[in-house]
Amino acid sequence: MRHKRTTWATVALMGVTLGVAAVPAQAATTCPTGWGSVDKSRAVGTAEPLTQARTGKHACYDRLVVEVPGADKDSLGYSVRYVDRIRQDGSGHVIPVGGGAVLEVRVTAPAYDPETGAATYPGRVGRTLPGVDLTGYRTFRDTRFAGSFEGDTQFGLGVRARLPFRVLRLDDRVVVDVAHSWGAKP
Repeated sequence: MRHKRTTWATVALMGVTLGVAAVPAQAATTCPTGWGSVDKSRAVGTAEPLTQARTGKHACYDRLVVEVPGADKDSLGYSVRYVDRIRQDGSGHVIPVGGGAVLEVRVTAPAYDPETGAATYPGRVGRTLPGVDLTGYRTFRDTRFAGSFEGDTQFGLGVRARLPFRVLRLDDRVVVDVAHSWGAKP
């Protein structure tokens, strides 16, 4: 009799073990590291005007995308760096940006049509970026349009703290990713 109890217990334990093993595990998210927080830039420019700035949330970082239709990645320049405050090009006026740290994002493309001077981006100097809602973001705290002067367009990006970031140039846009943390955990 004792042998039968042991056998049933063994069979039951094996069933539970196999049932747990059959549940698929979720893939672990690995966050990139090594981006750093030093200035990043590329000194080229385009006459193609920018038309949109938008943001997105990802598992490991928050993203700002500046769209420049008609440009190619070889003609898109940028400068992204941490600053104490955003000073508007031309006037030197300070644009207040909320957050524990501020990234100045410059894209070497105008926010206006160079031939007519008509605005191609609906942003207003000193105001949050049109259509951007940062509710629920882990890193981004504020966005500000600082203006466009002599072919460069300037944005203020308020972040939670001085965190690592990277800049990517794609065919018709500049992408700024700011990590949620210095470590590799999402």
